[in-house]
Amino acid sequence: MINDIITEAKAKMKSTLSVFEEDLHGIRGGRASTTLVDRLIVNYYEQDTELRQLASISTPEPMQILIRPYDKTAVKMIEKAIRESDIGLNPNTDSEVIRLNMPPLTRERRQDLVKFLHKRMEEARIAIRNIRRAANDDLKDFEKEKLISEDDQERGEAEVQKLTDSFISQIEEAGKVKEEDIMKL
Repeated sequence: MINDIITEAKAKMKSTLSVFEEDLHGIRGGRASTTLVDRLIVNYYEQDTELRQLASISTPEPMQILIRPYDKTAVKMIEKAIRESDIGLNPNTDSEVIRLNMPPLTRERRQDLVKFLHKRMEEARIAIRNIRRAANDDLKDFEKEKLISEDDQERGEAEVQKLTDSFISQIEEAGKVKEEDIMKL
């Protein structure tokens, strides 16, 4: 029973960490990255579709993203989605491809990105703590129902706390690496 709670908490924490790491890829660092646009939603013939399903996305140069739509008629739709998004890039389009040239980050923009990064880190830490609270509540309920002993409950809570500490430190480490990437000139 206790192992089930711990296994479930661990799975949820892993999921939270992977969502956080995916979010980090979408935050612009010092170089162009395809993850900045691959999940961008494009209105493709009245259907919301992720850009990565409509085009091949590559980085031929360190500060450029190249988008090559599979369907040439999608160029205008992709261009419109990029202009309306909050990534702050202007697409350069010829008849078949879209180029996104990444301007160098200003000091203010870097600081804004770091603030946004810290906000996302705090949200991830809160999510991990909420998972811990739910697991501890389950353990307390089992103890009240006399399904486990008080000692088992305390051991379970200690194990859940170890998991929580581990995942929060992984979030901190990933955030630290991303912050260094953002601030690198």
